[in-house]
Amino acid sequence: MNLINILNINGLVPKLPIIQGGMSVGISLDNLASAVANAGGIGVIGTAGIGLIENPETRKVKEANIEGLKKVIRKAREKTKGIIGVNIMTVLTDYKELVKTAIKEEIDLIISGAGLPLNLPEFLSKDSKTKLVPIVSSLKAAQIIFKKWWMKYKYIPDAFIVEGPKAGGHLGFKKGDLENPDFQLEVTVPQIVGFCEEIKKEYNKEVPVIAAGGIDTPEKVKGIFSLGAKGIQVGTPFIATQECDADIKFKEALINAKEEDVVIIESPVGLPGRAIKNKFIEDVSKGIKKPFKCPYHCIKTCNFVDAPYCIAQALLNAAKGNLDDGFVFSGKYGYKIDKITTVQEVINYLFELNLDKAKEPSPQRS
Repeated sequence: MNLINILNINGLVPKLPIIQGGMSVGISLDNLASAVANAGGIGVIGTAGIGLIENPETRKVKEANIEGLKKVIRKAREKTKGIIGVNIMTVLTDYKELVKTAIKEEIDLIISGAGLPLNLPEFLSKDSKTKLVPIVSSLKAAQIIFKKWWMKYKYIPDAFIVEGPKAGGHLGFKKGDLENPDFQLEVTVPQIVGFCEEIKKEYNKEVPVIAAGGIDTPEKVKGIFSLGAKGIQVGTPFIATQECDADIKFKEALINAKEEDVVIIESPVGLPGRAIKNKFIEDVSKGIKKPFKCPYHCIKTCNFVDAPYCIAQALLNAAKGNLDDGFVFSGKYGYKIDKITTVQEVINYLFELNLDKAKEPSPQRS
């Protein structure tokens, strides 16, 4: 089976049908995103807490995030002519400001999940070239977004990313549903592909489905494509690469993890998350609070009054290599990664490529 599908996101055509998952805080910045774009995929900048990386003590968090996002997008553009996107979670308190900034910077696409991005099209102007790609975990979510966008904005999503329960980081499922067969990609991808075929028939717009969560082998890529997906989104395998923006200690935590170390945690954000167990997580699970003042007010759904720790601070600490005061998010199969590789090697493996094949057509923007 040919693994090089044509992924066309309303005129954005990467040479390889892969999107690198946008990993915040400080994991996928300009270095990783540009490397993936240069290798033929779509590189994605994780925007949550992006202003805190250089200025963790700031009290003007919104302003710092806006300036940080501009800076990282521009640095990525200096490093690649490929396709660059941003991931902006709907639960961020500065969601609107980050979306407006990304569009003003002419980012190629905005990927948005962690809730339903029901008002995302309202930030586009008539001459905006930015494509909009919601992340969904069910057919119902895709239908709700489509209906709202069409009725209110006459806008059809440019693609859907369907994230299953084997992904890393915050998950759009109840904890009890993570092993439920009805919520696995094998079920949800064909459902949403069918829905997108209906959209094409009625509205004459191609809406590709991109699958995400636990896709870490060429066999899984083939399986997903056989279900009708046009592309894949991959996050965890790109962490243990030379180009990833995180500290080496962060990468080593993934490399050294065993299967039993990949656990589900209850995040202060109000969603389950998949992470690598360490002393920090064990302390929290025992009821030990990590004292903090909420410095950022960065997430709408964070119960910072009762939370045992600050999620933004913990993720920032980890990204900078301080694993005593933070932890590493990981996909379900992150424990299988056992060495530092490169972005190109990850892509070559997933698509069964050699380097010569990977250097063919250039990405396109229409």
